[in-house]
Amino acid sequence: MQVDINCDMGEGYGRWTLGDDAAMLDIVTSANIACGYHAGDPNIMVETARLAKERGVAIGAHPGFNDLWGFGRRVIRGDSMAEIERMVAYQIGAMQACAALAGHKVTHVKAHGSLGNLTNEEPEFARAIGRAIKGVDRSLVYITMPGLPTERVAEELGLDQAAEIFADRAYEDDGQLMSRKKPGSVLHDADEAAERVLAMVKEGAIFCASGKRIPAKIETICVHGDGPTAIAMAQRVRAVLEQAKVEIRPFRTAAIAS
Repeated sequence: MQVDINCDMGEGYGRWTLGDDAAMLDIVTSANIACGYHAGDPNIMVETARLAKERGVAIGAHPGFNDLWGFGRRVIRGDSMAEIERMVAYQIGAMQACAALAGHKVTHVKAHGSLGNLTNEEPEFARAIGRAIKGVDRSLVYITMPGLPTERVAEELGLDQAAEIFADRAYEDDGQLMSRKKPGSVLHDADEAAERVLAMVKEGAIFCASGKRIPAKIETICVHGDGPTAIAMAQRVRAVLEQAKVEIRPFRTAAIAS
C-alpha cells in the first residue's frame, strides 16, 4: 500500500503564514500552495515552492475565491461559470510561474475553502475548475473527493485525479465533510485520527460518523497545517501509517526527480 500526505500551505502575507510550513514540509509529501487570492503572494509562493523542492515534496496550486479579508471562506459566485474558470486558470498560471522561479513544477490543483465546498455540492463549480485545469495544463492532477461531483467531473473531462480523505474531519453519510458547526466534526486527538486514517486506508473506505462505510480509492490524505496541534497530528498520522508498512510518497514522483 502507498499513499500521499498533503497539506495546505503558503497561506499568509509577507513573511507571515498561518502554520509552520517549514516543519510541515518535513512530514508531508505534497503541498497545496495558496495562489494570492485567498492568501499568499509571489514571495511566499516562490519560497514555499523552493523549500518543497529541497525536501522532495510535490506542489500544487490551491486556488480560492478573491477574498483576502474573508480568507476564501465567503462565496463569490460572479456572473457566470466562465468567470470561475478564468479565476482558477489565472491562479494556476501564477503558481506555475512561481514554481518555475524556484526550479520546481506544479503537479496538481486543489480548491480552497468555499470554492472547494461548492465543487462538491454543485457540479457546475467542479466542472469550471476541471475546465480551467484542462485549459492550462491537462497533465495536472485534479484533487477530488470520492463519490462527489469532483470525482465524476474529472472522469468526464478525462483528467487525472487523486482521491482525498481528511485526517481530522468527520464525514456525513453522503461523503460530504460534516459541518464544523456540529459537535464532533473535527478530531483533535492525534492517536484517534491516525488510527482512523490507517483503518480507512486498509479498508479502502470512508468511515462516516454514523458508522456507515463508503468504498473509496484513497490516494492522498489531507492534514491541516494551522492550529497548535497541527504538527503533532501530522507526525502521528505519518508514523502510524509507516509502522503499518504503508509507503508514504507523492502521487506524482516524476516532477520531484526533475
